[in-house]
Amino acid sequence: MISNLHYISQPSHTDNILAACDAGCKWIQLRIKNQSAEQVLPVAEAVKKICERYQASLIINDYPQVAVAVEATGVHVGKLDMTVAAARAITGPDLIVGGTANTLEDILQHVQDGASYVGVGPFRFTTTKQNLSPILGLAGYQSILQALKEKGITIPLIAIGGILLEDIPALMEAGVHGIAASGLITQAADKPAVVREIYHQLNELSTWNH
Repeated sequence: MISNLHYISQPSHTDNILAACDAGCKWIQLRIKNQSAEQVLPVAEAVKKICERYQASLIINDYPQVAVAVEATGVHVGKLDMTVAAARAITGPDLIVGGTANTLEDILQHVQDGASYVGVGPFRFTTTKQNLSPILGLAGYQSILQALKEKGITIPLIAIGGILLEDIPALMEAGVHGIAASGLITQAADKPAVVREIYHQLNELSTWNH
């Protein structure tokens, strides 16, 4: 089951993931860039213990071999990092494998490669990512979801990229499965309140949509 709220970690990863789990996040993506698998492994092991304590799912960004080593729930691969099929070859059939997409073509490729879900973005400009793909905005999601519907493809799409609380209703109405958030939660003064509000909006709108 793919959660409708994905928390994407930022440095310092362990502290921020602990705070996110404590605030009620149930799906954590450890996203460490430009380091070797050997450097990522100890952080992943520490974070896995936190996630187990809070019964949260752990997804490792870009290091399928680390995901397998720490028995994570799955792996997420970036647009330029490796294909979903290559990650799946390392993780085997049982782990969740997600991929990043910016276009309908990207999504169709991920579906073909056996992705469990697709993170689609960016919704708006965000400073978290270098080499930002073209901004989709609400209209971008609407046209992608419409095209998938016409093809009869129902893979869960997770909207990502600078999403704010007030953006959630329109995105859910467009038909996304959920959202990924980083700064929205990391920088919140009252994290539990923000996480509760995100879940409230996602769950209320998801029932309303289906």
